[in-house]
Amino acid sequence: MRIGVISDTHMVISSIERLEKEIKGVDVLIHLGDNVADIATIKKYYKGEIINVKGNCDFSQGVPSERLLEVGGKKIFLTHGHRYGVKENLSGLKYKALETGADIVLYGHTHIAKIDFEEGIWYINPGSVSLPRDGDRSYVIISINKENIEPKVIRF
Repeated sequence: MRIGVISDTHMVISSIERLEKEIKGVDVLIHLGDNVADIATIKKYYKGEIINVKGNCDFSQGVPSERLLEVGGKKIFLTHGHRYGVKENLSGLKYKALETGADIVLYGHTHIAKIDFEEGIWYINPGSVSLPRDGDRSYVIISINKENIEPKVIRF
């Protein structure tokens, strides 16, 4: 199982269109908010399942702020992150991960790609596809094989 994770696309169409070749071969694509309307553009070239949550720049009534999924036998908690103070630290997310029993926590908002592994839980931020604050545009690919979880930041 290969999961593509993106966030903070912010309606920069040229960056979103560059994803076309980047996300080929993923089984599921997750968008962590800040312009979930960009999913309409992504659907023009990605025909697989897209799962999303809304961010602080999204005002859609039909999109949840957070989700708990089971993918590849792993519990994955999705949030944009702004309600958990992720620009300061991950303590709010750590409590939520314990509360939900998540194996993986996916969040955005900071525009900085980061992967942490603490106490058996992965905390993964794909950075920003369009407006990175740490250099290159980025996304994450997570490979799940039985008990093995392998996240990787891809910069483009």
